[in-house]
Parts: sequence; C-alpha cells; structure tokens
Amino acid sequence: MKHKIMIRSLPEAMTMVKEMDVLSEDEWTGDYRQSAKDAIASFLADRMKEKVVCHLAQTEANGIPDRRNGTYLRHLLTELGDVVVSVPRTRTYAPIGVIRAYARRSQDVDRLILTCFLLGLSTRKVGEALLTILGEKVSPAAVSHAAQSLDAAVLAFHRRRLENRYRALLFDGVVLTRKTGGGSMKKPVLVVLGVHHDGKKEIIDFRCASSESADEWEAFLTNLAGRGLTGEGTGVISVDGGKGLIRAVRSVYPLIPLQRCWAHKIRNILNKVRKADHKAVKKGLVAIYAAKNLKGARSAARRWVDTWAESYPAAVKCLQQDLDELLTCFLFADPVFRRKIRTTNAIERIFREVRRRTRPMGVFENRASIERILYAVFTYENIRYGVHYVFGC
Repeated sequence: MKHKIMIRSLPEAMTMVKEMDVLSEDEWTGDYRQSAKDAIASFLADRMKEKVVCHLAQTEANGIPDRRNGTYLRHLLTELGDVVVSVPRTRTYAPIGVIRAYARRSQDVDRLILTCFLLGLSTRKVGEALLTILGEKVSPAAVSHAAQSLDAAVLAFHRRRLENRYRALLFDGVVLTRKTGGGSMKKPVLVVLGVHHDGKKEIIDFRCASSESADEWEAFLTNLAGRGLTGEGTGVISVDGGKGLIRAVRSVYPLIPLQRCWAHKIRNILNKVRKADHKAVKKGLVAIYAAKNLKGARSAARRWVDTWAESYPAAVKCLQQDLDELLTCFLFADPVFRRKIRTTNAIERIFREVRRRTRPMGVFENRASIERILYAVFTYENIRYGVHYVFGC
C-alpha cells in the first residue's frame, strides 16, 4: 500500500528532494541542483494550482464570474540557486501568496547576503562572493533589496528604551559622503559609546545629522535622555574639542563631569608648534596625563608651561584654557578606567572600521543606505564587545 506524503513547507520539500532515492549516487554528486530545483518548482506550482481551484470553486458558489487566465513566471532564489516558478492565474486572482510565504529569497540566503553586506562588501562583490555557493550571481539590486530588510531593525534600534547602566559616556562624530540633489556632500554621523561598570564597551546609538552644531548635538542628546539615558549613575562624559558638542553636553547633562579628549588636544597643540619640536612637546604632554595622581599631573603641567611659554605662547594657552577638564580623569583612582575615558579613541577606532568597510561602497545613495551600513557595522562591533546580537532569531 502506498502512503501519500504531505509536504507543507519549502524546507520540507527541499529536505525530501535531498533525501530522495530516485536518483543514482552519480547524479547527486554531479548536476543534482537542477533536479532539486525542478522538484521545488513543481511542488510550488502544485500548491498554487490547488489555490486556483479553491478560488474558482468559491467564486462559482458565490455567483462571481471568473476563469483561468494562463500563467506567468516568477523567480525564487534559494540555497540551491534560482528556481523559476510558473504561477497560474485567473482573471481576478493569482496565488502569489504562496511565493510570498516562502519569500523571493529564502531566509538563509537573505541572511547570507546581509552578512556579506555587514562585513563591508559592496553590492557587486556580494554577488560575486555568493556565486560559488548559489551556483549563480546575485544582482546588486537583489543585495540592495535584502539590505532594506534592515530598515525595521534600524528604526527599532533608534527607538528602543535605554537604561542608565554606564559608568562613562563618550561622544564623537564621523563624516561620510552621501548623494543629494546638489551633488555629493559630506554629512556627519553623531555617535555615543557607553562604558559599562564591568569595562565592556557598547555603541548605544547614532544620528545622521546635517552638521556638528550645538543644535544637532542637543537634539541627539535630548532624544537619548528622553528614552531613558538620563545620566543617573554615570561618572563622566568624554568629548572631543567641538564647541557644539560641549555646549550640548553642558545643557543636557549639566551635573556630569566633563573629560576633554587628550588625543584631540595634543593634535591641536602640535599644530601650533614647529615640527622639529613636536617630539619634545608631546613628551611633556604625555607626562601630564600619565601622572600617578592629580597632584603629579598639575606639577607636570606647570613644568611643561614653564618650558614652552616663551617659544609657543599660543600652544600654552591652548592647554591652559582646558586643563581642568583634561584632568577630570584623575577623579577616578582606577588607572585602567582613566585610560578608557581620557580620550575618545574607543570611538575613533570604530570610525576607522566604518571607513574601511564603507570605502568600497563609494558615495551613499541616501540616508537610509547610510543608516543600514552604520547599524550593521556598529552592531557587529557590539557583538565583538559581547553586548549585542545582530539577528534575533
């Protein structure tokens, strides 16, 4: 007695195809892909034919005129490659829901495409990378379409509730190039990174802005505070030397001590010094922030000022006007924590990774494309830090 096997999903169909014993071993180790794809296409076509029969029976019962109206072809990209499916239709109905239920690309292929995209490959290179796996090239348009599925995740990331679980907050910005109606323009991305009490780092959020003005930074910080990042329990905020950012931080988080970035400050000072003296000037500055305590840091600062006041008065003024906020790190006894907060290098390192991964992509088409790749890169970094996952499935 023969038993009819009911296959209810595409994965089941693919499993059955791979387990079928109707082909010889040589055929499976040879050109088995086409046989498997034919079986999947046949399975989907049969399911759609059943849908059409049910539809016609229902319309006839309801006295609604309708009739068959031929077929058309659709493509379904699966782990085995491109499956061409013949879709039957009537004058008023096509069972395309069967195809949509399985998606134009299977979930595994979409995830593979997104992983390549996340790793910084251009849409063209993603297609080339998947060629050997799928048996055919994936078009740049298909990669871009798959990448659009990140939009919902990006929106959820920007809207999620935040918690005050950070010992320190670091703010900085990176500039990327995007297309506009007036040509290519450089636009900044504002970023906040948190340092947990156990030392782990986390990229909390980012914002594509029109500039790094005080208004843009304040809008970003106000949004963070409104979502729960009020700064309660946070011991310090580290920033570069941007006046807009400093003004915004003092407005939104007025009670949290501010640490100015030593890396930015040293670059600014060296810009006011002859190249021949760079090494000696920098050595004295390092002695300040590398001191064992606040008293030692102030003593080193006085020595540096006395040494260079006559030769480079502008450089000395550059240090003195921000010295108190450069020494905020000495409020903390832990030297490891001091190193993490005395510069915004933690964000700068991530920015280098952003530039490395976005360089092959050239100029971004729009804001959405920038947000997708930033979300992908930042989330990938968070995975490395052990504080987040890319796909919740």
